[in-house]
Amino acid sequence: MDMTGARWRKSTKSGGNGGDCVEVADNLPGVVLVRDTKNRDGGTLAFDTAAWRAFVA
Repeated sequence: MDMTGARWRKSTKSGGNGGDCVEVADNLPGVVLVRDTKNRDGGTLAFDTAAWRAFVA
């Protein structure tokens, strides 16, 4: 998957104490990417936009 152009931000669902945080990139067409803030090279999950909306709902 080409992640070029992904703009990462800390998820609003992440804790505020610097512990368990995830980053989300939702600016690419048709896909939302998620990764661990503490291990950015450890892998990225990809969800289609409908699945992501259902998850956060």
